[in-house]
Amino acid sequence: MSHVEENTLGVVVGRENLPRRTRQFRRPQRTVSTTRANQHVLGNRHLTVGTVAASAAFTLFFLMLFIMELPRMPSPLPAVIAWIVLGGIVAVTALIVRALSMRMPTWLFATSLVGGASVILLDQVATWGLSEQHVASTAALAVPALLLAIVTLRETMQVIIADAVIGVALVVCAAVEKRTDLLSLAPELMLIGIAIGAPLLGVAIVRAYRRMVQLELDLALVQSTVQAPRLAVGMLASEELTRLDDDAERLLDDVAEGRLPLPLASQQSTRAAALATALRLNLIEGRKETWLRHAVAESEFLAPAVTIDDTSSLAGLLGAEQRDALLLALWLLVSNGDRWGATVHLVFGPARPPVAGSFRRVRFPIVLETTGVPRRRVDSAAWDAMGTVGPHVDTVREGSLRVEIDCSVDRPSDT
Repeated sequence: MSHVEENTLGVVVGRENLPRRTRQFRRPQRTVSTTRANQHVLGNRHLTVGTVAASAAFTLFFLMLFIMELPRMPSPLPAVIAWIVLGGIVAVTALIVRALSMRMPTWLFATSLVGGASVILLDQVATWGLSEQHVASTAALAVPALLLAIVTLRETMQVIIADAVIGVALVVCAAVEKRTDLLSLAPELMLIGIAIGAPLLGVAIVRAYRRMVQLELDLALVQSTVQAPRLAVGMLASEELTRLDDDAERLLDDVAEGRLPLPLASQQSTRAAALATALRLNLIEGRKETWLRHAVAESEFLAPAVTIDDTSSLAGLLGAEQRDALLLALWLLVSNGDRWGATVHLVFGPARPPVAGSFRRVRFPIVLETTGVPRRRVDSAAWDAMGTVGPHVDTVREGSLRVEIDCSVDRPSDT
């Protein structure tokens, strides 16, 4: 037995040290950066235009309210300065964001918030004690509109926190202001609610949009497994095989060029044995896992919600159309389920006797057992997708859906 073979056996005993596919799947950094860039490009510019337009409408409303209140203000100079400062903040921020290709760095966001705080302070000084004259803060109420305009440029949680702080400050100022008629507080609180609610509505829209884009991009990336062979390695294993192939090529090149003398030294021999063992393990695993296992494992959306019981690898017998339909059905079931805890458990088989006259076909059931997926919330497209896989019967158990699909495919020897 050669030195390499001896080391190979030694490495097999300690194979837990090898890079196995037991860690959580992570997409290649190049893929992640590309999808994130697309997530911010696809439709994001149109969404930004919409939020900016809404912000401009709110700002114009409060500006008109300020013009109507101007004759009733004994000293309007601080309020005028507040509006000028707010206009300067908006103009400078817009120019910098445009120069940075629609990006808003943290320092610019913090500077805008500090400028907004000064606007609120100036406006409160100008309108303090004028509630009896029906004079309310206007420039201060327009500051949240600035958050609405930048809701697509910053993390939504940052916008929520800033909006909440501004709302608390405005409510506290309105509450501590001296007034003889408490009824004058109601219109002011209504205006504060309108001003604070606009960014929150924008956050809800942006979050829904980002989730939609993330799901669509994730689905597009995972659908590459639909055309995979019946039994094959997944995306992560392909990355490992590429790395192992590169390491093996370098090792063989070093031997061919004479940089490593034969027989190999102990360190190089151990390295070669580890590469050979890792290659064997990856190839063996590739003969056990179907396309569906890779599709679920490589999906950041399906992986935590879908489990598969397919000891006979029957999922690999499905045709391309059936695969695509099953993957779409899983997607819709999980996305249309309860927000927390929606899961799907897939059970394949056992194989059933063929129907008379169709001995070239293989029949087996596919059972989808769900939790947190009410039948009333299942999209009609999910039913159509399951119908593409095969005739199905659905039942409801403890409020969750259970679907049994009678799947029929060609025998592998006949395809």
